[in-house]
Amino acid sequence: MSFKVLILDNVNERCEEVFKERGVEVVRNHDLSGQELYDEIKSYHGIVVRSSTKVTEEVLEAGENLKIVGRAGVGVDNIDIEAATKRGILVMNTPNGNTISTAEHTCGMILALTHNIPQAVDKVKGGGWDRKKYMGNEVYNKTLGIVGLGKIGSEVTQRMQHFNMNIKAYDPFASVEQAERLGVELVELDELLGTSDFLTVHTPLTEKTKGMVSMENADKLKKGIFLINCARGGIYKEEDLPALIDEGYVAGVALDVYTTEPPTDELYEILQHPKIITTPHLGASTDEAQEKVAEQIAAQMADALEKKDFEGSLNGKSISLTTNKEVQPYLELAQKLGSIAIQLAPEHANEFSFEYSGACAKFSDVLTDSILKGLLSHHVSEAVNLINARHYAEERGLNIRETTASQSETFNDLITIRLKEDGEYQKISATVFGEKDYRIVEIDGFGIELGLEGDILMYKNVDKPGMLAKVSYALAKQEINIASLSLGRTMKGTNAITAVSVDKKMTEEELQPLYDLEDIHALQYISLPSNQD
Repeated sequence: MSFKVLILDNVNERCEEVFKERGVEVVRNHDLSGQELYDEIKSYHGIVVRSSTKVTEEVLEAGENLKIVGRAGVGVDNIDIEAATKRGILVMNTPNGNTISTAEHTCGMILALTHNIPQAVDKVKGGGWDRKKYMGNEVYNKTLGIVGLGKIGSEVTQRMQHFNMNIKAYDPFASVEQAERLGVELVELDELLGTSDFLTVHTPLTEKTKGMVSMENADKLKKGIFLINCARGGIYKEEDLPALIDEGYVAGVALDVYTTEPPTDELYEILQHPKIITTPHLGASTDEAQEKVAEQIAAQMADALEKKDFEGSLNGKSISLTTNKEVQPYLELAQKLGSIAIQLAPEHANEFSFEYSGACAKFSDVLTDSILKGLLSHHVSEAVNLINARHYAEERGLNIRETTASQSETFNDLITIRLKEDGEYQKISATVFGEKDYRIVEIDGFGIELGLEGDILMYKNVDKPGMLAKVSYALAKQEINIASLSLGRTMKGTNAITAVSVDKKMTEEELQPLYDLEDIHALQYISLPSNQD
């Protein structure tokens, strides 16, 4: 069978060459949109896009013969993956093609920022001089703080070490062994902010990373720090950047990414600050990177069309499982359990044991992928899915052990995650009670029923009167409502565990009074999506 592929965006010509070499008919058309696109796409088996074309549910529906959507790059925000999965259409990307380019761009931004290169260029081209005004700083022997030691963070580390920079990093998933291999000192986030002369971020934009640097936490920063962001817009609170600079907290900012792209008029006004240097999302914009991702996506798509390989697929396993009503509930349970486990685990935890008992044990392979997706999605900048979860787990040095049993002593099906023994929590078990009803049934030997959704406060305490009242009072003072609660204990008067679901996401400031309560320990705040999402 012959295949046809339509290239919709400005992808490097190497993409077209590879398709032709593989015997695939290929057409380029960068100007299609609306009804023209719907009409044209009907006869194609694959389409290739970058970021311009929005592959919506309507586009996918119009593609009557569509088998694959290929993204020549990493980000797939412009592709409706859920709609594609439901229609059995593979979505592929090339997560490794841009690594070197983005790392080099980050290093270039560091040097351009500290040596005032963009401002000096503008001055000379405008007929000026003024060497004193553009006095810079060396990076030699300075401390570079890196948030996220994935592919790009690791490449930045290796390059800036050649400039004799001291590298510190914050990454809850990075193992001590990985850090030692890279010659990096792992520290907590507050220490990183307080000791770094330069800070670069290579992490996804999540509730935890959004606004990582703002006026609210300015006092945590080392005075005169330089900020670099070539990862995701919004990790630094953009509207606060001018004030952070003017009040002396920050010496300068280099941005390649923004909360809205192109920036809004209001954001453009912020970017006019003389101590902020900017580029228009150029991290992956090198000839080499674009040729690499073009070649990779064409080869991957040709392999998939010929059913030889499905490397780079973001939804390959999902396609075969979405119609399997027996598996799907356990996939959702596993992902949620992975998410809660990493929020209960100590930072830098890299040893996990997954145990499956009952009927779900026969799906253990894919359930492990789903647990890892939940674990890793909190800290890995790339899109984690059932296909690539194990790859990222291996890259981060996670040690995973899987065991199965034909039956459980207590439930028909049970998934258990064991954490490191030196943490505050060591064992979590959960099962499916009904449609969209996922519950934890045991934590560290305490029997407890806890729905896996929403915002939850988990803590341990001595089993005595008044403990719940203390927590309730601390929440009530802040007008935070309790939605539900679950209690578990071993024997009367010994130890107990409590999970309190609240009606809102809580900030560190709101959590502090709870941390200060006597006789309350191992307090953890957990946030999970609704089971209706």
